Amino acid sequence: MKDADKLMAGVAVATALMATAAQAEVTLKVSHYLPSVHGIHTDFIVPWTEEITACTEGEVQFEIFPAGSQLGNVARQQEQVMAGVVDIANGLTGIPRGRFPRTSLIDMPFLTDDAGAATYALWELFPDYLAEEYQGVKVLALYAHNGGLLHTAGTKVETMEDMQGLRIRTPSPAVSEMLSALGADPQGLPPAEVYESLQRGVIDGTVFPWDPVKSFGLNEVLDYHLDLGAYTVSFFFVMNQRSYDGLSDKAKACVDQYSGDALVSKFGDWWDKWDQPGQAEAEAAGHEISVLSDEERAAWAEALQPMMARYIQSVKDQGVDNAEEIYQAMKDKIAEYEQAHQ
Repeated sequence: MKDADKLMAGVAVATALMATAAQAEVTLKVSHYLPSVHGIHTDFIVPWTEEITACTEGEVQFEIFPAGSQLGNVARQQEQVMAGVVDIANGLTGIPRGRFPRTSLIDMPFLTDDAGAATYALWELFPDYLAEEYQGVKVLALYAHNGGLLHTAGTKVETMEDMQGLRIRTPSPAVSEMLSALGADPQGLPPAEVYESLQRGVIDGTVFPWDPVKSFGLNEVLDYHLDLGAYTVSFFFVMNQRSYDGLSDKAKACVDQYSGDALVSKFGDWWDKWDQPGQAEAEAAGHEISVLSDEERAAWAEALQPMMARYIQSVKDQGVDNAEEIYQAMKDKIAEYEQAHQ
């Protein structure tokens, strides 16, 4: 019996060691569409993976695929994570068009120009209003960038009349509708294609916050920048649900610890930091940077009222019967955030 007991004990130890070894070999694939010099990569995704690897004591490792890699296409982030081609993906909710109609309401003109406020609104409203759009994935964060600017090559824009006929790259359906209402010709392009399109004269400009202007090298092919503060754009950071469910309890706890509330609270400060180098670079290059005047801003806001009504109706046409309620809830949450941060 003693020999049998020893044998059984040995089998148990070997089984435990094999299980531990198997756990240590878990490598999750993370994809995003930005260059590896961008703050989303350097300040957000890389540190996030390192925190979880440390928290799991090496049980979970990561392989990151940024822009330029086989998995770094902005238009494929959602489908890749849904299919399990990658385990975790960071993408734009507006590309491809129409997949996140509820979430896209945060992109509406003049709702906010503050990344922290928009991110707070998205995360607060996620459980009750937005979760239906993320079936099959575990949502680790929803967030948005600071107010975008209009950046142009060769043509200075200060008024609505200056927008007429300009071919402007657009990041989302709501921004496309905004540009059209202002007289521009929106062009749907992935961020990585903007440099060449500007260089070749295929487009006249683009809307972006400052940070991708720097990370995509766009100041080399731009001349003018108009600070609109007229829109923001939303992003998702999600994990394939099966990949999450397959983790050990310890690994799940670590993912949860460094995601959600703990993560979304960082985006306001992060985006303020990420925007600074792009503006400084434009100033150093001698570019002209203008701010939309109060009078012109009021004119733009008035001109966009019909567009905003049409956009909300288009969201309703996609089956979101409570689109107005979601939009109002976003406004309320943004106001709540702004009041708390006065």
